[in-house]
Amino acid sequence: MAQHTLARGHICPDCDGHASVAITLGGRTPAGHLRTITAHCKACHGTGTRQSGRTGSPSASAARAGR
Repeated sequence: MAQHTLARGHICPDCDGHASVAITLGGRTPAGHLRTITAHCKACHGTGTRQSGRTGSPSASAARAGR
């Protein structure tokens, strides 16, 4: 059977759904673990999705409609 694909309508266009990444800083801790930091997408705040246009404030909706 064919695999179903997920709807791509709500995926963040800035990070393509990959909202958080771990960046190695180089070197290791005394325990032997890699030193890393986590970076999150600024547009979706690390969720990987964007809000639909219907959940905004009334003034934001009016601005999008050109009023």
